Amino acid sequence: MKIGEIARMSGVPAETVRYYEKIGLLPAPARDASGYRSYGPAHLERLRFIRRCRNLDMAQEEIRELIRLTDNPEADCSGVDALLTQHLEHVRERLRELTSLEQTLMQLQAACSSGRTVSECGILSGLHTDTSLPDPGASHIPGTHGPGPNRE
Repeated sequence: MKIGEIARMSGVPAETVRYYEKIGLLPAPARDASGYRSYGPAHLERLRFIRRCRNLDMAQEEIRELIRLTDNPEADCSGVDALLTQHLEHVRERLRELTSLEQTLMQLQAACSSGRTVSECGILSGLHTDTSLPDPGASHIPGTHGPGPNRE
């Protein structure tokens, strides 16, 4: 199948399919006589696996490790469990950070009362002066706010 067909069947945009090939998450397909990529069922299965992992917000390296483990089906699955445990802790940490962010935003919003001018806005004043705001970049993973480049 051609890239458009595998993209449609997997739910992964064609540009992302090419990106996954480039970074080695997806093996390079054979090329037909005219040079077009020719994907098979194994490519489709791998893309669906990657898409499910990305839907769980797994990073490329986590997916790469899961693929490596998948390629050794007789091995002990403790590596898979350890990876998921680590990912789950990361998700829990992000939830704690988001709770803190929510509280900070609520405090900023409470600083505003209607009927004021922008120059009197408590929210903007807080954003200009409050040094206690959390630093979301400290452990933030790019692309977690929604689709970005090469992300389905």
